[in-house]
Amino acid sequence: MKEISGGAPRIISWNITLRCPLKCSHCYVGAGTEEPAGVLLTDEALSVIDQIRAVGRPTVVLSGGEPLMRDDLCKIARYGTEQGLRMVMGTSGYFLDRSMAARLRDAGIRAVAISLDSTDPAVHDSFRGVSGAWEKAVQAVRNCQNEGIGVQINMTVMRPSAGDVESVVEFGKDLGVKDYQVFFPVPTGRAHDSNPLDPKKYEEVIRDVLLKYRDNSVNLRPTCAPQFRRIAGDLGISKPAWGRGCIAGISYCRIYANGDVTPCPYLPVSAGNVRTTPFGGIWSRSPVFSALRDRDLLTGKCGWCEYRGICGGCRARAYRGTEAFSHRWCDGLEKPAAIAGELCTEDPWCPYEPGGPQ
Repeated sequence: MKEISGGAPRIISWNITLRCPLKCSHCYVGAGTEEPAGVLLTDEALSVIDQIRAVGRPTVVLSGGEPLMRDDLCKIARYGTEQGLRMVMGTSGYFLDRSMAARLRDAGIRAVAISLDSTDPAVHDSFRGVSGAWEKAVQAVRNCQNEGIGVQINMTVMRPSAGDVESVVEFGKDLGVKDYQVFFPVPTGRAHDSNPLDPKKYEEVIRDVLLKYRDNSVNLRPTCAPQFRRIAGDLGISKPAWGRGCIAGISYCRIYANGDVTPCPYLPVSAGNVRTTPFGGIWSRSPVFSALRDRDLLTGKCGWCEYRGICGGCRARAYRGTEAFSHRWCDGLEKPAAIAGELCTEDPWCPYEPGGPQ
């Protein structure tokens, strides 16, 4: 067995709420205005912080839904900070006024990722389903900067246009933002039935964007597109901070609103629940994570690909390819009948054809 990693997680995303004022067409949790039953309560959330701290000091991303709709957000952030964790947040910026930015800073939030999908307010608002969302997002960037909080811009690529990405990055640079995460949508949640980007065209977007910003004028990382590591290598671009293409279950995981621990937000397969099993036990002993860490279990072209060590294929798309997705959320996420067989198949969106068995 060739295990990729067995150390502590570096990053944990945590859906602390499923409430949100927006109606984003690509929302992976299908967030709404009402909180479903089963979401972790305040005391349970603080216990999760203790469980995380017992295994290390990862960056914890408080997410949603919209995390600012949770009344105890600052209490959770402050407690995590006191325990030595690096607490950050992902938000639409809809409720992030100047006073809220100050409260987040005082609670120990080190950085905030704000979603901005276009430089055109009408396009962004249409995508987000609420008028005025663009203006609030841009103002949220300014509010965080004014209060000394680091800002990252997240954008989702919904059409094969590198120009869309470049326009957002250039706009962000004018705002003083240097960090960007570019998401390529995975068909889950409200995006389950969306038309995916053509794999070859989305590789062209990745290639063009990597070439545009190879000068390190910004920190940019494609997400949910692990093939970017192969493309970057072909272009002679190497950034140690990137790490492996797909880090799901290896150095990263997601804690869902009900306490289920999954490899990533787009792979709704429960490795265990923090209400019944300590996080450390789930992280170190779950068969789900063990399968993802064993590159010898990869099958199809991912299994014999020469880039499997730095890429690994998108495990969420591979699982989606089996049509095995669960639509059950807070009542418990699905566990696949054959973990390796369903999680370790080839990535159906990768157009690369490696040498080896056919």
